[in-house]
Amino acid sequence: MISRATKSYSKEEVLKLLDPIVAEWFSRFPDVTPPQRYAILHIYEGRNVLIASPTGSGKTLAAFISIISELFKMARNRELQDAVYCVYVSPLRSLNYDIYKNLKRPLEEIQELAKSMGVEVGEVRVAVRTGDTTQSERASMLRKPPHILITTPESLAIVLCAPKFKQKLKTVKWVIVDEIHELCSSKRGVHLTLSLERLQELVEKPFARIGLSATIHPLEAVAEFLVGFDDNGEARDCVVVDTRFVKPIELRVSCPVGDLVHTPAQLTTERMYRLLKRLIRFHTSTLVFTNTRSGTERVVYHLSKLRVVDGDELAAHHSSLSREIRRSVEDRLKEGKMKAVVCSTSLELGIDIGHIDLVVQIGSPKSISRCLQRVGRSGHALDRTSKGVLIGLEVDDLVEDAVMVSEAYKGRLDRVYIPENCLDVLAQHLVGMALEKKWPVKEAYRVIRRSYCYRNLPYESLKSVLKYLSGHYSTLEVYRVYGKIWYDEEEGVFGRRGALLRLIYSTNIGTIPDEVAVKVFTVDGKWVGSIEEEFLERLSPGDVFILGGKPYEFRYAVGLRAYVAPKEGARPTVPSWFSEMLPLSFDLGEAIGSFRDEMFKLVAGEGKSKVVRRLVEEYRCDRNAANSIYMYFELMDSFLRLLNVEERPNNRVILVEDYLDPGGRQNIIFHCVFGRRVNDALSRAYAYALMRMLGINVAVTVGDTGFVLTLPHRMLRDVGALLEAVSAGNLRRILKDAVRHTEMVRRRFRHCATRSLMILRNYKGREVKVSRQMFNAQVLMDVVEEIDGFPVLEETYREVLEDLMDVKTAESVLREVEMGLRRFHAMRPYDLPSPFAHGLVLQGLSDVVLMDDKRALLQRLYDQVLERVQSAGCAASQ
Repeated sequence: MISRATKSYSKEEVLKLLDPIVAEWFSRFPDVTPPQRYAILHIYEGRNVLIASPTGSGKTLAAFISIISELFKMARNRELQDAVYCVYVSPLRSLNYDIYKNLKRPLEEIQELAKSMGVEVGEVRVAVRTGDTTQSERASMLRKPPHILITTPESLAIVLCAPKFKQKLKTVKWVIVDEIHELCSSKRGVHLTLSLERLQELVEKPFARIGLSATIHPLEAVAEFLVGFDDNGEARDCVVVDTRFVKPIELRVSCPVGDLVHTPAQLTTERMYRLLKRLIRFHTSTLVFTNTRSGTERVVYHLSKLRVVDGDELAAHHSSLSREIRRSVEDRLKEGKMKAVVCSTSLELGIDIGHIDLVVQIGSPKSISRCLQRVGRSGHALDRTSKGVLIGLEVDDLVEDAVMVSEAYKGRLDRVYIPENCLDVLAQHLVGMALEKKWPVKEAYRVIRRSYCYRNLPYESLKSVLKYLSGHYSTLEVYRVYGKIWYDEEEGVFGRRGALLRLIYSTNIGTIPDEVAVKVFTVDGKWVGSIEEEFLERLSPGDVFILGGKPYEFRYAVGLRAYVAPKEGARPTVPSWFSEMLPLSFDLGEAIGSFRDEMFKLVAGEGKSKVVRRLVEEYRCDRNAANSIYMYFELMDSFLRLLNVEERPNNRVILVEDYLDPGGRQNIIFHCVFGRRVNDALSRAYAYALMRMLGINVAVTVGDTGFVLTLPHRMLRDVGALLEAVSAGNLRRILKDAVRHTEMVRRRFRHCATRSLMILRNYKGREVKVSRQMFNAQVLMDVVEEIDGFPVLEETYREVLEDLMDVKTAESVLREVEMGLRRFHAMRPYDLPSPFAHGLVLQGLSDVVLMDDKRALLQRLYDQVLERVQSAGCAASQ
């Protein structure tokens, strides 16, 4: 049962619980913080606890203090064995080392304090075990195991299979999972849930699970993810400590110019950097977030040119930089030597970076939770205000930012997405389990289903994975895919097979795929440049993209080579930065849909000054941002009245435009602010249905606020027929057919095959090149497509449809259309796109035109719409 902590305990009450010496050390703190007031007693009692609290609120100490107290009590009573009692898991190695340093000091201080009081206590040891840990350090840990083991999900899975070290884990009483919001939304989290259930099988008594998170929702689902289920299918007990909103926060939305449409791009950029300069100089230390690594480098370059601060007080921080550079930046931040650091996502998580005054976000962070996570990096102390400025350079970004800020102040957060029934992760763990002992299948099924992520796993799916792992598909042996385990289906038992299995398992474990650069050649063999593999997966034959400033049409790919043909003058269908874009969360999209509804009513019923004032007061916009948002909605309203459209796009009405562009192309534009994951699913399904209806390829442009299907000329006369072709009942089938032969599926198949140990990254201690892995994957995929229900291929489609896209929510949207809770409204054909469509129409042009030219095109479209509505007498006063 999941319950909420409702009673707050005073410092005196907390101190009474602790070992006297630990209590003496802890009493040095002025007071206990909110997460400590609510959580420490429950952890002391050995209960499962999930603590949700902002950065710098003391939740890590809340998790550890009772454990440290118990360990010192055991040490004093000479009960502390050479064994592991507490396992701390986090997704980041850098955070692990941070925690190690932050634990080592209090442990030493408590020992010194005991000595000064004449009390003899033994040593409480702490150590880090990750992929960076040397062989000699591992041997040392075996001789003298740490009482507190700090590790990653991958290393935990490895030690569970280490014959000697796993014996040291039988004494585990506590497991702390840090940054659980980061783990639970990926396959690394799925992997961890199975490791925890396997650890529970090893430990004689139930251990307490303590989860630490910043902003996350819904807490009940995350608590179940942490604690799992018992053998009867009931969620284990967990106390949720919800102190997410205890820290004061100050958010505002800013726009560098009063008119984003008509101000030249260069001037807008100059004003943006001038605004950044003011903010950085006014504050002691500023953290600037961009949404891409390239954006981070660009901002640092411009700030350096402006000489905003001394050169050694400004730095970039992102995942493409070396660990040494990143650590140097983190250390200098902690020491107060940096005035400004610009990063993408790399400093979102809880590494201690010391005191930050202000967080600036350039562009929309795309989710309320991410916004609060980033802004929460400022005002590190609990009594200090977390300050954030969100700078929008496009009107859609301003709208997102305004709604995000409003939702944050109301305490609303986006729902986290947790993957389920991942068969590749399951395959990896079944091999790990086979290394331990001979397992009855039903007993293994019982353990697996205790994981939140596998609570609904069909028994047949487990058997399917066991068949694959045991070499049931003999055709695969021709391609050197051999059985890793033996499986007696009749007796219902499986176990290890082969002397090399332990080495294969330990050197191929994990869920993070190898990423590589893909070389691009013309079909006649001329080298053009390189693209990211993640970008390649978005390409389908016929897609046009920009490389080196020139457009190319994608033809096909073999291994790490992509083949293209020059396509002078063609419009790109996939922007080069697409793979780096953060997707808008569906929940924030729904809030934007409600905001649209509210704004259209205000624009129609109130004067400009009242609407602008409301945006300033309720949505924390500055005058520039409020003015730009008002003009955007006012012109959209006028445009729709010009076309005699009574409906307005919101979270209930999906407006569908039929726009004929100057090139004679027909563009079917869907206005649905569902975020890119949902829109990706819907757009591909409708494009595939359209392709089947008309027998031609359809270009697709996908954004967070909608999508565009482009035909070479006016071919679709009845938009209604297209809308009826896709339903909640057939969406998944259509989508699977639509993606079947794409690079996306081929690439994801390699990832799933690697996780399933079908393709090895490391064999007999030698690294297998990614190019070889890719070649093997392409060959194997052609083979397994002929095998009905092959689990690795089934998982590939599940990952693409459910994790990469969001087919479940897309189905839900279409179901609500069928129930009348939402509706489509198809507009008549017109030769101008609506203001809300301008961003989508120009999205594909972002690479082929310079920023100034894009701004000019945007301005031209805007002015054409304005001219039409004014000449028709439909425009309200500007």
